[in-house]
Amino acid sequence: MQVTLQPVKSEVKETLLTPRFYTTDFKEMAELDISKNQHEFEAILEEFRADYNRQHFIRDEEFNQSWDSLDKETRSLFIEFLERSCTAEFSGFLLYKELSRRLQATSPIVAECFLLMSRDEARHAGFLNKAMGDFNLSLDLGFLTKTRKYTFFAPKFIFYATYLSEKIGYWRYITIYRHLEQHPQHRIYPIFRFFENWCQDENRHGDFFAALLKSQPQFLNNFASRLWCRFFLLSVFATMYLNDFQRSSFYNAIGLDSRQYDMQVIRKTNESASRIFPISLDVDNPYFFQYLDKCAKYNSLLVQYSNESNSSIAQKIPAYCSLTLNLIKLFLMTPIASQNTEIIIK
Repeated sequence: MQVTLQPVKSEVKETLLTPRFYTTDFKEMAELDISKNQHEFEAILEEFRADYNRQHFIRDEEFNQSWDSLDKETRSLFIEFLERSCTAEFSGFLLYKELSRRLQATSPIVAECFLLMSRDEARHAGFLNKAMGDFNLSLDLGFLTKTRKYTFFAPKFIFYATYLSEKIGYWRYITIYRHLEQHPQHRIYPIFRFFENWCQDENRHGDFFAALLKSQPQFLNNFASRLWCRFFLLSVFATMYLNDFQRSSFYNAIGLDSRQYDMQVIRKTNESASRIFPISLDVDNPYFFQYLDKCAKYNSLLVQYSNESNSSIAQKIPAYCSLTLNLIKLFLMTPIASQNTEIIIK
């Protein structure tokens, strides 16, 4: 994971939408009982041990060329894409590595699953950081480890958020891969060729967190859990939508319409989540994406104000209020009850 390329970037600008580093209640995590689902965890562990992508993340000759032909805006947005992705993968590596260490004594099967997932995340982060090196930049991951602020999430929130993060990552990667497979003229950089196998790592990680959730029915089968599932679904979808709205030029550069891409990813992730969560969001309601569009518009206005040296809090308040109001409208939309009966474990 050590990097030697220059210049080395040690800081990542943080906003509300920036990938975060997480910590949790390790004692509570260690006390979780998975015995009712142990066979499922053993099967998942065997898949992790197989390490299907052991030989996948190897750079080939296509990387050995200049990328100066990319226009300035596309280059800048692509570097930001690599940076954000690397930060998110490295965040997962740190959390999973620490969980594997803390759970070894009490839950060795789960601990080894976390260890092997941390292996995958480290591999992804290293591959992304090497890609940044092709643009004469790299992240100082050791510095990020020591200086980045950590957000505390209770175990159940880690499960909700990370399950969704892994599943939405799968749908993002596979959607881009299939698009570029059909339109290779838009593949501006060879890393996209790796997305098909890459997203299978994300999918396996998501299946592991689905198993953890199913092993803890108290996280799925009561009124509070339905509210939390609703909250995390909306949070993950809105974060992606607002981020991608600001970076539509990047998606245009690879031949995608960012709005249509996000709509497809949200629909697929929502469908996947409905197999585990007790509810899913009503993404077919015509107001759902209309409200998201309004949120994205007001968020872009706030970004614009933040980039202006003479902007004031008074200017931002109406945009903040409008953004918050539309998020509330989204949250209050009636969700769809899941038909999945596996979540109720006697």
